[in-house]
Amino acid sequence: MNTVKKIYLTKEGLEDLRKEHEELTKKRRPEVLDMVSQARNQGDLSENAEYQAARDELSFIDGRIDELEEMLKQVVLIEEKPGKTGGKKIVDLGATVTLHVGSKEHVYTVVGEFEADPAEQKISNQSPLGKALMGKAVGEKIEVEAPAGKVAYTVVSIK
Repeated sequence: MNTVKKIYLTKEGLEDLRKEHEELTKKRRPEVLDMVSQARNQGDLSENAEYQAARDELSFIDGRIDELEEMLKQVVLIEEKPGKTGGKKIVDLGATVTLHVGSKEHVYTVVGEFEADPAEQKISNQSPLGKALMGKAVGEKIEVEAPAGKVAYTVVSIK
């Protein structure tokens, strides 16, 4: 059975991951290796705080590089357009959705969980709102359970 979890990313999200990986492997890691080497040359390692700090940072960087490489193997690129069912636009990964709630309108882009950023109006397809929106069309209403109670939304547009 295939237990590899898919990581859904937009082109922008994938590029950000690749940039971080490149920054860590080609710039940051070599810098920290140099710091470890310099600290090692200062003598007694058991009482050398600079050496220990550099080793800790190197360990963190190596762990993050491993994590990024594993994530990059599992990426599924999101097509940044809404899906269609019978010629009708529906909410899917990558869609930008305008919602009407109360007397206000909110615009969200549905992304994978690793790209979600509520401050940028990017919501995860795994969030309660994201799950409720998936597969919905313009004009459909949804209710989402929130800490303050149920919130009703109407899908106004899908891009």
